[in-house]
Amino acid sequence: MPVAPESHAVLRDAVRTLCRRFPDEYWRRIDRDREYPDEFVRALTAHGYLAALIPDSYGGAGLSITEAGIILEEIHRSGGNAAACHAQMYTMGALLRHGNAAQKSAYLPKIAAGELRLQAFAITEPDAGSDTTSIRTMAVRHGDRYIVHGQKIFTSRVRQSDLMLLLARTKALEDVDDKTDGLSLFLVDLRDVGNRLRVEPIETMVNHHTNQVFFDGLEVPAENLIGDENRGFRHVIDGWNAERILLAAEAIGDGRWFIDRASRYARDRVVFGRPIGSNQGVQFPIAQAYAHVEAADLVRFDAARRFDAGEPCGAQANMAKYLAAEASWEAANACLSTHGGYGFAVDYDVERKFRETRLFKEAPVSNNLVLAYLGHRVLGLPRSY
Repeated sequence: MPVAPESHAVLRDAVRTLCRRFPDEYWRRIDRDREYPDEFVRALTAHGYLAALIPDSYGGAGLSITEAGIILEEIHRSGGNAAACHAQMYTMGALLRHGNAAQKSAYLPKIAAGELRLQAFAITEPDAGSDTTSIRTMAVRHGDRYIVHGQKIFTSRVRQSDLMLLLARTKALEDVDDKTDGLSLFLVDLRDVGNRLRVEPIETMVNHHTNQVFFDGLEVPAENLIGDENRGFRHVIDGWNAERILLAAEAIGDGRWFIDRASRYARDRVVFGRPIGSNQGVQFPIAQAYAHVEAADLVRFDAARRFDAGEPCGAQANMAKYLAAEASWEAANACLSTHGGYGFAVDYDVERKFRETRLFKEAPVSNNLVLAYLGHRVLGLPRSY
């Protein structure tokens, strides 16, 4: 059951209290040294926040998307970055919704307790990009196991996970009439892959711990197939609305961080004998960004409400992600401009958050693809891709 609205403030306060243990200096060091925030992730796990969406019958918190979004929003508003661990919230949804009873009993309680980490999801391939149905990594069944060959890219947190979800073809692309057919979803135990899986880190502009992954005859037990063979694409898209809503919440948190910092600096910074915030050229961009963040937040909560009620919410989830990402980026630019040269100084943290929030316009889905979805699926316009 979702937490009653009057309890949202309590949840926010609890997350903020935890995040105060990890101030700007902590995140600055993690970013500078390209480290994984192990201590922060352990703290979130210990408080049950990463098990927010796991039912209490499996040891989780049994919360809703609304409350899970609040948790992620507050992490980002505090100056942190939930990208180190947010996938565990929505990745396990495929296991929860499409796994069999044995799989759920074996894995969900251990994930909820922090004994197992499910942070990695291998979908994207170099030649397919956003066209997920064109992936070519193959999983061929031999007796009681599947043998996997292929390559994935931008697979984050492989080295920080015990388990990984893998989307692979069980029918070759050339052998299907519908490209969404022939895809299957697997749970891979990364603790037992030997030399059949190779991981190559990709250095990016943000400290995101993402990788290329190469499969060279990786053996996956047949019992680790999630859901129905050849219907894995449908199992994956089933979780995309949750992912978009949660990422929108993070972007809202970033947007509010930027507005808080810009407003504070504009009040305190005195140039030519008065606070720079008294100048409309400084004040108005902050105010406009604030209005856009607040508007995006309304769509985010509407999408979450629909999701939690079991109502169709594809359009709302996509709009929430789009609007929140755009509003956060607008707030980031306003904050950087407000700080002027100091915005580029590492010790002010603006440049770090500036880099981090830019990712929301491109991932987990490009905002251009969101517009294509709305144009075709909602407005009935001809397909553009």
